[in-house]
Order: sequence, then structure tokens, then C-alpha cells
Amino acid sequence: MLKIKNAEFVVSATDYKKCPQNDTYEFAFIGRSNVGKSSLINMLTNRKNLAKTSSTPGKTQLINHFIINDSWYLVDLPGYGYAKAAKTERRKWEKFISNYLINRPNLINLFVLLDSRHAPQKIDLEFINWCGENNIPFSLIFTKIDKIASSQLSKNLTGYKKKLKEQWEELPPIFVSSSTSKHGQEQILSYIDDILKSI
Repeated sequence: MLKIKNAEFVVSATDYKKCPQNDTYEFAFIGRSNVGKSSLINMLTNRKNLAKTSSTPGKTQLINHFIINDSWYLVDLPGYGYAKAAKTERRKWEKFISNYLINRPNLINLFVLLDSRHAPQKIDLEFINWCGENNIPFSLIFTKIDKIASSQLSKNLTGYKKKLKEQWEELPPIFVSSSTSKHGQEQILSYIDDILKSI
């Protein structure tokens, strides 16, 4: 498994053009507000406060770059679909997120986070299909599995797969995780490691 020896914050930006100008590979994380993205990033890196967690959804409003093991970037992206944000604010975020995802050649994989406690959500399915239409390489991580019964988890995962198969011939890689129990840490880091070794 990939061992994360060091993880350091590099820069926050509102425009992909202001992101680090080099060809270092990037793995980005995105999801609906309150999906547990910051907690997952902290769990993967074994750092308590690398990504700022908050009880208020929509806290991440910038593209945040962290350098991992001095060799690749972990990118924390703003959550989509935060209802309480003003519409103009939301459009601004959506524009710079989509610009980053479409125009960043060194983005190797986008991890789309989904709350395992919910049945398939329209906004998540729309975002996943948008990624497909724009040829963005992505994987899915279901979060907060410690907060749900295994039978319900299985039902929700089956529901998502069924919905996705309406549009997709082949499903993307799917992971399940818990920031509390660290479930999924090894699988996700091994997946990143495999990608890095293959390029």
C-alpha cells in the first residue's frame, strides 16, 4: 500500500490558471456539500487537520492543492449543490470547478464522493454523467458507511449501480469508506499507487 510520509498545503486558487504550473500528477476530490470530503482527505493522509472540516456545509470554496510525498498533488475541490449559497456564488464555483476539471491536463483521476446513507441523488447522477460527457477520468467513493446498516448500504449501492447502468456500459471503480474506522483507506491508496506506477 502507498504510504503517505508527508502532506503539505501548497496553494488555494479560484482559477485553474492560478494552480501550480507544472506537470505533477493530480488526484482531485469532489462531492456534494457535507459528504465528508475533508474528513476523508484527512483519513487518507493520516493528518487531523490537513483539510479543514466544518459542521457548516460549503466551507471549501477554493481549489486547494496539497503536495503528497513530494511527488503528486491531492486536490480538494469545492462541494457542488450547496443550496444555501447565493445563486451567483454557486454559478461562480461551478464555473471554476468545471474549468479546472476540463482544462487540467495533469488531472489523473477525480474521486466523486457520495453519501452512502442516501438513495441515488439527481444532482450526483447529473454530475457523474457530466464527467463522462467531458471525458474526465473518475472513480466513486461512498462515504460514512459506519453510519448505516450493511443491508441499507447494499441496497443504496445497488440502487446507484442500477441508475448508472442506464447511461453507462461500464461502471467506474467504486470504493466504500469510513473516516471514523479508516475503512477504505488501504484500497483507495493502493488504487492511487497503481495508477502512479502505470504512468
